[in-house]
Amino acid sequence: MKLDDEVIAHIAKILQIAILSGTDVTDGLRMMRLFEEDGLLFLEDEYNNNFDENIDRMLDQVNTSTDI
Repeated sequence: MKLDDEVIAHIAKILQIAILSGTDVTDGLRMMRLFEEDGLLFLEDEYNNNFDENIDRMLDQVNTSTDI
């Protein structure tokens, strides 16, 4: 099996978030949900949507705290 390019890019995002937030990168990797199709691993849609929503919430919190 191989990782789809989107999965590889997502792993890079997880690493970046871990560096910025001071969290353990393994926690982010453990939460990642994948499915296999034709020998490729892809991100599950629900997981990907939840991840994006969490990032948006984090950015909103940063923007709100800098507006003070």
